[in-house]
Amino acid sequence: MGIVLQDPDDQLFSPTVDDVALGPLHMGIPEAEIHGRVERALASAGMAGFERRRPHRLSLGQRKRVAIATVLSMNPSVLVLDEPSAGLDPRGRRGLIRRLLELPQTMLVPTHDMRLVAEVFPRVVVMDEGRIVADRPTDAILADDALLEAYGLELP
Repeated sequence: MGIVLQDPDDQLFSPTVDDVALGPLHMGIPEAEIHGRVERALASAGMAGFERRRPHRLSLGQRKRVAIATVLSMNPSVLVLDEPSAGLDPRGRRGLIRRLLELPQTMLVPTHDMRLVAEVFPRVVVMDEGRIVADRPTDAILADDALLEAYGLELP
């Protein structure tokens, strides 16, 4: 399982995008394999060629994609992405959606972005104060006006 934090600045701390190699390195992956993992992860996140860039000089959307790449480099079967669209402009949001749709991993995504939910996820679990209040296909959740109103969710 790989976790991508809401704020990429809490996840990226190296002076360059080389952060992507840290997970596999600490997992004991042979160095010869790490380079390929980093390249694939950055390509999957739309950040190929950014290995030597400084994270603080990247846009928020680019930093979020690098944070995703740091997790993808470890080949998790499950991704947890905390509010992945928070703070993104429309272009960054669209790019994120395209990338998420291409990923093969199972994703758990705590979010209030119902448009993201509608476009990417086939199933929704609505939680309130730590308990599950609904677990249905996305279309059924989005069609339930009473449920959306009761839990402060808005249609996309």
